[in-house]
Amino acid sequence: MFNIGCHLSTSKGFENMGKEAISINANTFQFFSRNPRGGKAKEIDKEDVCAFLKLAKENNFSKILAHAPYTLNACSADEKIRKFALEMMADDLERMEYIPNNLYNFHPGSHVNQGLDVGINYISNMLNTILKPDQTTTVLLETMAGKGTEVGRNFEELKMILDKVTLSDKLGVCIDTCHIYDAGYDIVNDLDGVLDEFDRVIGLNKLYAIHLNDSKNPYNSHKDRHEKIGEGSLGVETFSKIINHPKLKGIPFFLETPNELAGYGEEIKLLRSLYRE
Repeated sequence: MFNIGCHLSTSKGFENMGKEAISINANTFQFFSRNPRGGKAKEIDKEDVCAFLKLAKENNFSKILAHAPYTLNACSADEKIRKFALEMMADDLERMEYIPNNLYNFHPGSHVNQGLDVGINYISNMLNTILKPDQTTTVLLETMAGKGTEVGRNFEELKMILDKVTLSDKLGVCIDTCHIYDAGYDIVNDLDGVLDEFDRVIGLNKLYAIHLNDSKNPYNSHKDRHEKIGEGSLGVETFSKIINHPKLKGIPFFLETPNELAGYGEEIKLLRSLYRE
């Protein structure tokens, strides 16, 4: 099954997000776990959640994806920011159990010139503190473009984190197409080679989600600027190859392009026209 959705606003609740997804022919969606620029989270409305779960089951939704706020930096040089990240993610994962068996994605963070090893230790220590054996949510490390001191600029850095986490079965990876192209992985000309490298370093069994974003910037630019599908340096043909790649069948795809709902609908229509069963 082709699992495709986009980022939606939580302002009107889960059931409304589900209805918006259906209105644009999507069967999944992504949402911010809380205010993306702060730390405030909406109260959980149990009736709304139940209505969404019923709607999702009736419409054969795939797993949905919660995205952590941008303020979460697990490897900051500031102890208060690291503590804030830990508390925020721990609370998010408790809240995710209201919508069990789904996905939670976060940016590994920036080590702010402390060094990669220090940053990775901070991230893995946080995950070892937070992850629980009985949780149903899979936490995903997102691939990054490599600007500044970002952790996760290559597959090896993500593997270093995975190897240091005890409950690694609760962890996976989300590939962002804009990020990895900007980071120097040539998915335009060598998608097979990039996926083979991911499999060799991390393992494709750890790939749980893909952000579909074109890039405003050229290959290996380390910039991270999303563009609409087909309007950037990746191009429509690259996305056709990605969504039809046999190694990526069944993985949910999430659009994070600069769009409103109608624009996402057009992109989903385009991608569905390119998808081959």
